Amino acid sequence: MRFAPSPGLTDLTGRRRELSALRADIDGAGLDTLAGRGVPRGRVLLIAGRPGSGRTALAEELVRRVRAEYPDGLLRVRLTTSQGEPTFPAPAARDLLYALGASAPPGADEEELSARLREVFAGKRAVLLFDDADSAEQVDLLLPRAPGCLVVAVSRGPLTGIPDVRPCTLGGLDSRAAVEMLVRYAGPTRITCDPVAADSVVELCAGQPAALALVGGWLAARPLASVSDAARRLREIPDRAVDEEGRVERPVARAFRLAYGALPAPAARILRMLVLAPDATVDALSASALAGCSVPTAHTTLEEFVAHGLLRRLPGHPAPDPAAPRRTEIAPGPGAAPRYQLPGCLEPLLEAALREEERPQDRELARARMLERTVRQLQACCWAAAPAGDREARERLEALPRALRFPSRPAAAGWLEERLRELREAARMAVESGRLDTLARRLVAALTHALAAHRGAERAAPELYELHQLVLDVARRQDLVLEEAAALLNLGDLDARAGRTLEALGRYKDALEAARLAEDPYPTGRALESIGATYQELRDWTRAADWYGRALSLHLTRRDLVAQARLYARLGAVHVHAGNWGEALREWRAATAASRRLGDLPAHARALYETARVHQYAGRPQEALRTCLEAVESARRAGDPRLQAAVRLRAADALDRLGQEAEAELHRNAAERLLARANAAQTEQAELVQQAKQPPHTTAKPEQTCETSSGSAKD
Repeated sequence: MRFAPSPGLTDLTGRRRELSALRADIDGAGLDTLAGRGVPRGRVLLIAGRPGSGRTALAEELVRRVRAEYPDGLLRVRLTTSQGEPTFPAPAARDLLYALGASAPPGADEEELSARLREVFAGKRAVLLFDDADSAEQVDLLLPRAPGCLVVAVSRGPLTGIPDVRPCTLGGLDSRAAVEMLVRYAGPTRITCDPVAADSVVELCAGQPAALALVGGWLAARPLASVSDAARRLREIPDRAVDEEGRVERPVARAFRLAYGALPAPAARILRMLVLAPDATVDALSASALAGCSVPTAHTTLEEFVAHGLLRRLPGHPAPDPAAPRRTEIAPGPGAAPRYQLPGCLEPLLEAALREEERPQDRELARARMLERTVRQLQACCWAAAPAGDREARERLEALPRALRFPSRPAAAGWLEERLRELREAARMAVESGRLDTLARRLVAALTHALAAHRGAERAAPELYELHQLVLDVARRQDLVLEEAAALLNLGDLDARAGRTLEALGRYKDALEAARLAEDPYPTGRALESIGATYQELRDWTRAADWYGRALSLHLTRRDLVAQARLYARLGAVHVHAGNWGEALREWRAATAASRRLGDLPAHARALYETARVHQYAGRPQEALRTCLEAVESARRAGDPRLQAAVRLRAADALDRLGQEAEAELHRNAAERLLARANAAQTEQAELVQQAKQPPHTTAKPEQTCETSSGSAKD
């Protein structure tokens, strides 16, 4: 079948009166202005209606028309999961901050995130689309306190609690617009020849855009069927909702049964499998994994679903040109595939069909195939971020199928940001559906590595915090002590970086308890050392030395020389802070011996440098000088000019104390030359990196739009 152009998300039928009213509300004065009060925030518009009423399509058309008036961009946030459950607003707040080039501390609560959002939005002019809002509390946390911003919220009902909200409640389309919608899907001939039957179809569909699209798609797929046939078949379908919770309008349920019942068996199976996708959002790659079919077959079928009103393209993914030659394969790379989303009004109906027609083991197998594909995509995304000289990463990337490869690092980064909401949902599904099996672990690890590779550890920290918290919750629920210890250690590290030292200490002690229950020496040693580091941060030198000593004892029994060298150095630093020169010298000498046995020249030079410093603090300039000269030679062999400079400056101080000013000046001059060479090399390297990042030619400035989620095409 050749694709026919179908109505897009912003190609709206009807709703001209509603659009005009919304436009007037934007331009009109608010209640605060009329009352003579200052405007505390931007205008908030509400588009309310049942799923299937076209509420999201109307919102998309509105923001498309006004976005040029808001130079700071368009940001979309979806506030309901594909299972119809309200989402926590914290991830959405983090997405908004990241899209605006800002961030918040990992683990920040909702109040902190809200305050940070108000700070970042100050003075900006942006338009925000909040789709599927469940409550006023969700929206209020994300509202920018900036008079120049516009918020368009889409909800099932009113958002009581937010003042000065302009509501626009949607019902069915009027008769003329409803018939026009049938014409756009099925063509004008049959509709014009039988206007009475067309009016009957509109009445049976109650003017609901989703129901009309399904019936129009059914007619488009059957050129020999009449409009009377469609009306007759609709009347024959029982007038009851499939969904017991009343999440689906009866006209939409009837139209869905008509369209779904007429699909070929392979296409019907692909359609019902789509509800297993995270956020009910797919591309041809994920659809092929779910259904177990080829990627070209999935692409063709998805486009047919769009033409039949069963699927929507996400914003920014245009329809194929009907005059272009038929494609046999999609463009290379996961980021090149068009993306689609199930209308929210159809999800409960497809969930029911999936339960009735697919065995539980087949559903699990489909989900496993999709998650395995997601893991491979995340691995490819991570390898695409590797430096140009990383031969191993390049070879791994080239070994993947062509459809999974990314052509460049920016393409991989764009894919990651565009699909982050879906990837978070995939991680949640994988972790909560089983006992943290191998696939779930691989998925969480792959997402963690990809975020760190593209965002950097600092900017990725808020997302990593949520991932580790997810693993912790499931590990505790299922009594998996080793996974619990690992998650607590990771969360403790992030708490420590965010300055929540006492919270980090509690995490580390809980991790130690879990690691001991698991009888695993690695997390036990890590927890002991982390507790010591936290007490060191709190300047409790006695407790820090005690916990470092416990960790050292464990690593001595395991004969882990690397850990021993590190802990000797940490103990030496703690004793220096405490003024215990004898203990400090003992530990730094042990660190020097351990690093020498390891053959670690930089660590050996640093240990000698610290030993010399302790000698100097203890009033032994002769021993300090002798140790400094030994450290100079070690740093020279290590090839570290900055370390050499630091050691020479320490030697100069020791010589000054001995009254040898001339020799001290020689060391200072040598240190200055070493630092100058190191700075020149660093500047040259930075310039080379910057040149490598520059595009080969100047391109037009992209349109300023920030998409904070996978997009919204629910209704």
